[in-house]
Amino acid sequence: MILAVDVGNTNIVLGFLEGERLVNECRLSTAVNDSAEEYAIKLNSIFEICKIKPEEIEGSALSSVVPPLNRTISKAIMLITGKKPIVIGPGIKTGLHIKTNNPAELGADMVVGAVASIAKYPCPQIIFDLGTATTASVIDRDGCFIGCSILCGVKTALTALASGTAQLPQIEIVAPKSPIGTNTIDCMRSGTVYGTAAMIDGLVKRFEKELGEKATVIITGGLGGVISKYCDTDVIVDKNLLIDGLRMIYEKNN
Repeated sequence: MILAVDVGNTNIVLGFLEGERLVNECRLSTAVNDSAEEYAIKLNSIFEICKIKPEEIEGSALSSVVPPLNRTISKAIMLITGKKPIVIGPGIKTGLHIKTNNPAELGADMVVGAVASIAKYPCPQIIFDLGTATTASVIDRDGCFIGCSILCGVKTALTALASGTAQLPQIEIVAPKSPIGTNTIDCMRSGTVYGTAAMIDGLVKRFEKELGEKATVIITGGLGGVISKYCDTDVIVDKNLLIDGLRMIYEKNN
């Protein structure tokens, strides 16, 4: 069994994989100041909840957009499983051809997502990851990563809106019955859900113009299922894209 760990700015996703099958998936809150031992306690609890024995883990792969946690979580995994994880970064074989100005700048999450997406879907592609930040990665017809767009995440924008205004509250992210809201909550929901869907449609249109052809559009991230329903663009929702990518990279390096 393989342990895949995706460290995001808000959540840490843990995936337990038997071959290509995702046996279980769990989430932890990202806590930058926690020690390796504190993460080991949390990780041990996850193993107990999932009824998985640490000795069942043959290896693990870790991607992170929070560099200060790389060593901490790697040590925590070592404490529980006795095995050092593969950390996605320089020196790790991914098979991804990156054509940006500085390939080393590319986030581990975008690398992992692109590796999985290229293996699973036709190219060219546009991959949207709706997390703390929203990223839109562009893959050309040859399977090369040629660039991306980075935007404020849906929840991040909502939090800023509520905290930066006197009368706008925190809201649940669901679509209102109509894009034209008739009360404060529905107006905010309209802007959040329909506005994000329209942003995706708009970026796809512009990216495809640059590519000179239609692209396969993939959406991942926690809010992918909510937002995708309201896109005019035909999209594929793949919530386990990064877990699959971590498995594939682990296999390439073993």
